[in-house]
Parts: sequence; C-alpha cells; structure tokens
Amino acid sequence: MNDERMGSWPAMSTAVVVGAGGMGMAVARRLGQHHRLLLADINGEKLTANVQLLRDEGLWVEPVRCDLCDRASIEALACRIRDRGGFRVLAHVAGLSPSMADWRTIMQVNLCGAAMMADTLLPLATPGAAAIFISSLAAHMAGPSAEVIMALDKPLAPDYLERLVAALGEAPSPTSSYSLSKFALNRLCERSAWSWGQKRARIVSLSPGLIATPMGMLEFKNQPAKYDLLAHTPLQRQGGMLEIADAVEFLASDRASFITGTNLLVDGGIHASLRHKTWQ
Repeated sequence: MNDERMGSWPAMSTAVVVGAGGMGMAVARRLGQHHRLLLADINGEKLTANVQLLRDEGLWVEPVRCDLCDRASIEALACRIRDRGGFRVLAHVAGLSPSMADWRTIMQVNLCGAAMMADTLLPLATPGAAAIFISSLAAHMAGPSAEVIMALDKPLAPDYLERLVAALGEAPSPTSSYSLSKFALNRLCERSAWSWGQKRARIVSLSPGLIATPMGMLEFKNQPAKYDLLAHTPLQRQGGMLEIADAVEFLASDRASFITGTNLLVDGGIHASLRHKTWQ
C-alpha cells in the first residue's frame, strides 16, 4: 500500500522502475515527476528505505520486491502492474557489474532476467508505452562470433547457459559475461521492436559510458584499466546519473515517439574515440 499520508493513488499513468540503486533512484525521481511509480528491487531493506525517501519527497510510489532470476517473482510484479491498469514506462535499470557476482549470475540477471521482464510485461504495455533497458558501453566492445550470437539470442531457453559455454568453448570470465550480456540485451531490444510495435509500444536500450555511481566506483577500484577509458573520453569526465535520467526521460516521452528497436549511447564520445582512435 502507498503511504497513508498520500491518500489514494492519483489518476496518473504508471512508470515501473526496476532497480533501486543509485542510477535507479535518479531515474525514479525523474519519472516520478509525471507518473506514479512502482519501484522494484531484490533487496527488501534497501527498497523499503528508498521508497520512503521518495515518499518524503512527495512522489507517489509503491515498493515491489522482485527477483530477476525467478519468473514467479516477475509475474507477481506483473500482477501489481495489471492492478494499476498497465504501464506507460518501464525503466529496467537493474544489473550486476563484473565485480558483483560470478559469470552465471551476471548473465542470469543482466540478460535472462531482462528477457523475462520484457516477455512478461509486454501484454501490460498501454498504447504509447516505452520500455527502456539500461545496457552499457561494454556491449559495443564485445564482438562475439556468429555462433556465440546464435546462443545469446535465446536467453529464455532452458539450456541457455550450457549452449553459451559450448559456443564459447569455455566459461566466460565475469568481465566477458558482463559485456556479452549487455551485447545480447541490445539485440533483444532490436529484435523485440516488432512485437512491442503491435501493442503500439516502443522498446529501446540505453548504453551509459563511465558514469559516476557507487557501482562505477567499485569497478574503478577492481579494474584500474578503466582509467585508460576515462583518459580517452572526449569530454574528459565521467557522466552523471542525472544525465542518464535525462536520456531516460526523453526516451520515455512522446518526443521520442518514433524511436524504437535501437540503442542510445550516452558515453561522452568514448565509443567513437576508441573506434576511430581520434586521440592519436
């Protein structure tokens, strides 16, 4: 239930934000200016605390504990959305970086969980709805073989991880798993454009570059090579979470009504710099 001080839910469209971490909260605050919110996360304690923060700021928000590795949990989230009349925006921000888990868990959360979310929530998209899946610059640096791509394109297959290992010839490292999961997530959004379009809805991915978040700080600590990426970023700085929220807000709005099945890089130009070696 919503905070009793806020009264009954207003006649507003619903935005679903999956992931209550730093970036997820920035996105929730932005979308909460125009939508009532359903905020989902696996960490119940963090979810409760962050929902209260948003309520104290005057936003209409309801918590939903959700495990992206459990289809029943995602279906329970879908029931809550159905009770609200469907959704206008889905911002899927949840994900694991290479330092946070083993390769299997990273693949299950970043790709399989995202695929289940898209598959389960599609029927609940209202006309004009937009689904934005947060990917990564790492997706554009993966370069898998055609055989690996064939395996990556079936994230809901029961033997998905086994088929991926067979295609790779060995189990990937957490870093490789992260890049592959985000590469496949971008392809998922591309390949899903038709089915979402049949609902008069859109689906896109957004690839942040180096963004100043707690997760990003952890990766700088554990992967010093990221400082080289920062050095080759044309804008010579990290991005901010509010800049990602800006991009999500645009993609979710009617101003982006003809944008679907594609990826938006928000990376300060680093991908272009690395591709063309423009610093030389």
